[in-house]
Amino acid sequence: MNGAAEVRIRPVLGLPEIGAGDPLGELIAERAGDLVDGDVVVVSQKVVSKAEGRTRKLSSVIPSGEASKLARILGKEPNLIQLILEESAEVVRAERGVLIVETVHGLVCANAGIDSSNVEGDDTVLLLPEDPDASARRLRAEIGGAAGARIGVVIADSFGRAWRIGQAEVAIGCAGLVPIDDWRGRHDANGRELMATQIAIADEAASAADLVRDKAAAVPAVVLGGLGRWVTEEDGPGAAAIRRPREDDLFR
Repeated sequence: MNGAAEVRIRPVLGLPEIGAGDPLGELIAERAGDLVDGDVVVVSQKVVSKAEGRTRKLSSVIPSGEASKLARILGKEPNLIQLILEESAEVVRAERGVLIVETVHGLVCANAGIDSSNVEGDDTVLLLPEDPDASARRLRAEIGGAAGARIGVVIADSFGRAWRIGQAEVAIGCAGLVPIDDWRGRHDANGRELMATQIAIADEAASAADLVRDKAAAVPAVVLGGLGRWVTEEDGPGAAAIRRPREDDLFR
């Protein structure tokens, strides 16, 4: 996996508004153009969640005492806080109007990834997929099968970062793509052994895809060409391999 390579990025245009039960993989394959072996399709988490019916009405949620207490501290709606708690394994930080949690998937993020942007209705919010890696495997089978190509799939969501301002897209699910390219034990251009370098390939693919997406223009899928050296025959370990083990988490 050495040497420079060109990466090409193109948006998948013309996708309709997606609803629960829609054949998302088929719809993407129909509009993605000619997919070839080694292409990677990056799909927005929101459209995956919509296809999987992961919407909730806040008015249907009954807040607990803990949720009501946190809502007063944070200045947020108790029903939303309750839903965040239901989607979380642990509250990591709750201050300055921000609720950082570890989700049931093991992701550390704000509000358990629950979002109301690009969702119809003031009372409706969107949850993360129940198993993003499983969602990626299904989409890979559907899109790759329809295209007759060996592709990778990444499901991307925007996360804040502990050390930097602003959001960047990261992979919360992937299939058929090496999620981490481990360079430990290899050597740099000067012959020095690399001791810590691990390249988050799936995260970098997610971020690259976002450069050609306009969040207001509803372009939920992107094709990246030139990543074939990281596309695999098997589905692989998924984005779960990127999550830092708790014992190595210096922020907790």
